[in-house]
Amino acid sequence: MMEDKIDDKLDVVIVGGLGHVGLPLGIAFADKGLKVCLCDIDKKNADLVKKGVMPFIEYGAEPILKKVIKNGKLTVSLDISAISKAQYVVIAIGTPVDEYLNPKTRQFLEFFDDIKKYLNEDQIIIIRSTVYPHTCQQILNLLNGKGQISYCPERIVQGYAIKELKELPQIVAGLSDKAVEEASKLFSMVSLKIIRTSMGEAELVKLFSNAWRYIQFAVANQFYMISHNFGVDYDKVRNAMREGYERAHSLPSAGFAAGPCLLKDTMQLSAFNINNFLLGHAAMMINEGLPNFIVEDLRKKHDLSKTKIGILGMTFKADIDDIRDSLSFKLGKILRFYGAKIFYSDEYAKNPDFVSKEELITNSDVIIVAVPHSAYKGLVIPQDKEVIDLWKVTKKE
Repeated sequence: MMEDKIDDKLDVVIVGGLGHVGLPLGIAFADKGLKVCLCDIDKKNADLVKKGVMPFIEYGAEPILKKVIKNGKLTVSLDISAISKAQYVVIAIGTPVDEYLNPKTRQFLEFFDDIKKYLNEDQIIIIRSTVYPHTCQQILNLLNGKGQISYCPERIVQGYAIKELKELPQIVAGLSDKAVEEASKLFSMVSLKIIRTSMGEAELVKLFSNAWRYIQFAVANQFYMISHNFGVDYDKVRNAMREGYERAHSLPSAGFAAGPCLLKDTMQLSAFNINNFLLGHAAMMINEGLPNFIVEDLRKKHDLSKTKIGILGMTFKADIDDIRDSLSFKLGKILRFYGAKIFYSDEYAKNPDFVSKEELITNSDVIIVAVPHSAYKGLVIPQDKEVIDLWKVTKKE
């Protein structure tokens, strides 16, 4: 693959620039006239982006991408040395956890050890990735004067970054006055408001935000399980609670709570607090246990070894194409363990083993709506089919 010619001077290089966090941010900066380079190792996504094609669903992004690729404000590189040419270096790589859901901080720090030869003391290094508390200070110590460290966490709903970058306040923290000032100046080009905090506050803002959402979903899912076991419709209970009663308005509907951030960040917070985060642990057991609850309820009514079950929706949330950490696959795995024949379908995620929603409905005895894609709203299910629809998006004939 031919490399794009990278100018001698760039405003911004985004490492991990072809991912769900880095690419929308790079598009937004380039649309404001900055010279942006997306630095990554994903050759397939690089080819697509160079053609002005989004490699994943990001609403409103592709028309802007085509424009900034065409006018040269946005370039792509597979060469990490490109960071030496930028005033701002934004780090948007994933922060992995091990099999015990503890953060792999060493791997993240080793990355900075590898790139420090390309950095200089005047560059502004902006950590966009979710980090374990105190990680930014460790990066500063490791770089030994190479660059000014800022932490600007993202808090955007996947698929809607282009919209939310303009609407959400941006948290900015830094380990020097220059880092804070320069990061604030950069993000003020795309963000409605800048909120300056200490480094410790910023690190916890990110972790608390995702843990809070995860716990809220767990409350709803626990209420759903209690209601179901009591023979009561949770949605009717929820609607009665919320109508004209603002104090209950934030109660979510039940459903799978998954994806690459909520569980991971809840467990990172637990690890940071020496595994003393009982609410987080309980939320994990409830949310991760919802597929088991559904299966156990089905086992009371069916011999699963003789039952054909269709799962509608395989992504981790509605109207996107990302299947990372989706609980739909966990649900299918448990059902297969008990001998059920499983059909999978999704409107956005592509897999040769998936079938159309029409074929799934025809061939299944039981239909489980795992993700409330817009295409399922009002979907008519035949009367002779059993439906498990926590989201209440389908209807019977």
